[in-house]
Amino acid sequence: MITVVGSINMDLVVSTDIFPKQGETVLGNLYTTVPGGKGANQAVAAARLGGEVQMVGAVGLDAFGEELLAGLKAENIQLDAVKRKEGASGIANILLSEGDNRIIVVPGANHKVMPEEIDASKDQLSTSSIVIMQLEMPIPVIQRTLELCHENGVPTILNPAPASGFNRELLKYCTYLTPNETEAEEIFGEDWLQALEQYPNRLVVTLGGKGAQFYDGEKLVTVKGFPTKAVDTTGAGDTFNGALGVALSEKMPFAEAVRFANAAASLSVEKFGAQGGMPTREAVMNRMEGELQ
Repeated sequence: MITVVGSINMDLVVSTDIFPKQGETVLGNLYTTVPGGKGANQAVAAARLGGEVQMVGAVGLDAFGEELLAGLKAENIQLDAVKRKEGASGIANILLSEGDNRIIVVPGANHKVMPEEIDASKDQLSTSSIVIMQLEMPIPVIQRTLELCHENGVPTILNPAPASGFNRELLKYCTYLTPNETEAEEIFGEDWLQALEQYPNRLVVTLGGKGAQFYDGEKLVTVKGFPTKAVDTTGAGDTFNGALGVALSEKMPFAEAVRFANAAASLSVEKFGAQGGMPTREAVMNRMEGELQ
C-alpha cells in the first residue's frame, strides 16, 4: 500500500497567450476547474500506474470538497483518512501561458490537518510500502509523518514543494528527497550538485525535459528525459513523484525507478490539467520500450 499525506485542491485554471506584466490586463482564452493539489495529484499518478493507494488529508465542507472526494474515489484511492473540515477546500490559481505555468495556492482545509491526525493514522502509515509527502501541508504534520515512518522503518519520499517551507531538520528523517532545480538551489544553494554526493541514492533533482540527476555512491548519474510535446506542464513533478513511489515500492533499482518516473512525467505534459494527462502503466511501458527500439 502506498500512502500519500498531502494536499487536495481544486485548480482554477486560466489560459492566456502572454503572461501579463505587473499592472497589465490581458484577455484569457480559457477558464476551467480541475481537481489538483500536489498530494492528490501524486496519489492519482500512483493509482493509475497500478499502485494501491490511500490518502491522508482534508477537504472543506464546500461543493469543491464533494467534487474532489468523488474524483479521488473514482480513481480507486482509499479515503478513510481524508477528513471534512469547516470552511473552504484548498484551491490553486493556475495561469497557463507560453508553455509554462504560474501558480498561487490557497491552502484552505489542507492547513487544518493536525499532527494528532497523523498519530491517529499510525497503523496505516506503519504498514505502508512507501509514504509520499509534499510541503502544501503544515510542516508539523509533515515532520510527524516522517518521524513515525522513520521509527517504523517505512521508506518515504519528500517532494519539497514549495521549497520555502522546507526545514533542513527534515532531511535526517526522509529516505528520498526530490526537488526540482529551483527547489534544490533554494535548499542547498547554487552548489546543489555537491549536495547530491552527500546524499547518494537519496537525493534526486528533477530537470524538466532534461530528466533527473542523482549520485549513486561512485558517480553523478543523469537519467535522460523523454522527447515530448508539452501542452500543460502542471502536475509533471507530481507525476514523477507518484511514479517514483510506485517503482520504489516494487523494488526497482534506483536508476530504473527514476527512468520510469521520467517516462511517466513526459507523458503527463501532453494533455491538459494536472491529473488529466497522468498516464496508465501500459502507456509508460510503451514509451520506455519505444525509446529502446
